[in-house]
Amino acid sequence: MQHDSLPSLTHTAAPWSAHWGELRNRLLWCIAVYLVCFGLSLYGAEYIYRFLTAPLLQAFHLSHQTHAQLIYTSLTEAFSTYIRLALYVAWGLGLPFFLFQLYRFVAPGLYPHERGKILPYLIAGPVLFICGCWLCYTHIFPLAWQFFLSFEISATPGAMPISLMPKMSEYLSLVVQCMIAFGLAFQLPVVVVMLGHLGILSAQTLVKKRKYAIILIFAIAAVITPPDALSQIGLAVPMMVLYEGAIVGVKLLEKKRRQKHA
Repeated sequence: MQHDSLPSLTHTAAPWSAHWGELRNRLLWCIAVYLVCFGLSLYGAEYIYRFLTAPLLQAFHLSHQTHAQLIYTSLTEAFSTYIRLALYVAWGLGLPFFLFQLYRFVAPGLYPHERGKILPYLIAGPVLFICGCWLCYTHIFPLAWQFFLSFEISATPGAMPISLMPKMSEYLSLVVQCMIAFGLAFQLPVVVVMLGHLGILSAQTLVKKRKYAIILIFAIAAVITPPDALSQIGLAVPMMVLYEGAIVGVKLLEKKRRQKHA
């Protein structure tokens, strides 16, 4: 019995020069769209940064702290931080267009039924990435920032106060690192279902190796999240749910494959 696999490119009669010309044009369009997204992001960088710092500001208020502020220690740090932020946001804004251009480039070399197989992965990937970033921003950041603020020490007789004064650049790096990590972690069902589509993994194998997968999920959560238990659990639990969803997806693929070859 042949396994149903992901689509592969088919040979076309078009010369290589035509393919390279089309690739060049699509790359130029991607560069132009990225530059436009970068300009818009740089224009609104201050407001975007305020949005990213909202969980930290809320954590300061919940801790009854009155010195909530971000600092920069060099003349160029604030400007360079806004530039970096605009670069990151421009990638996020332009990603759907980039994926669409990629799909349009490879689509002529695919059969109609193959296009229908690859399109769901191109859609599910960005959607799950956004869901991971949203979970990180709305649930993980408030818990993690409040945990870190708990190490502050107020000024008392005989004790030196300890106050948090985060730098703009360091805060941006931490926020972007966490959000990208959560977004990539949420690609788990896409990868698992794709491997099931290729016939590399089966639903039976996924169920049998579930306990090892749970251990691996907690290990990944411990590495890519801030060093507190709440953040690790906050990532591990959704990943386990996504793993179970991937098992269901692979079972549906196998059922469809059996019906097709019956």
